[in-house]
Amino acid sequence: MKRSVAIVLAASVLLVLAACAAGSPDSHHAAAGGALSQLVLGFWHGVIAPITLLIEVIRRFAPGLLPWPWHLYEASGTGVPYDVGFFFGITGGPTLFWSRRRRVL
Repeated sequence: MKRSVAIVLAASVLLVLAACAAGSPDSHHAAAGGALSQLVLGFWHGVIAPITLLIEVIRRFAPGLLPWPWHLYEASGTGVPYDVGFFFGITGGPTLFWSRRRRVL
């Protein structure tokens, strides 16, 4: 039971990443929004930057293997809010998920 839940959860996470990755039509549409949407989009792209970098390397050395149009950085995100969000996402985003919090007793 636990394994099937983990598989469904992993598939859901991959679908969310695919919908919001840089270079996708949804990401292009969100980048055309206001400053807040660019800030959040930049933060999200910074958080998933290690994954998208891996996909970019795979696409570079094995073209046609992955059908996704992902990029590391959104070309339509040409504003300061996107850049600020990307910076904070890439510097602080991964630590949100991988840090161990110590419990104070």
